[in-house]
Amino acid sequence: MSILKAPAKHPKNATVQLRIDEELKTKLDKYAEFLESTTAYVVSEALKLVFNKDTEFREWLESQATNSMRSVEVEVVLPAESAKPPAAPVVSPKANDDGLFR
Repeated sequence: MSILKAPAKHPKNATVQLRIDEELKTKLDKYAEFLESTTAYVVSEALKLVFNKDTEFREWLESQATNSMRSVEVEVVLPAESAKPPAAPVVSPKANDDGLFR
């Protein structure tokens, strides 16, 4: 067992650019200030909350994942390579004693 703990793994971040009305932006800034946090944190946590609370969205998301897995299974069951006929062997000509091919 190591003496030091490994650092926490942070998820990869992505940048999102969007337009919102000024009143919403003001409230977002104020809420971030209230939490002593960043607007990015507020938006991320708010989205997580919405995604977790919306049962209809979660069901839809699960059905999308299931449909995606079914597509992968079909590709695995029917690989493209099995439909190709085997390649014909390549025969190379032999040279005579004088180095010419006939």
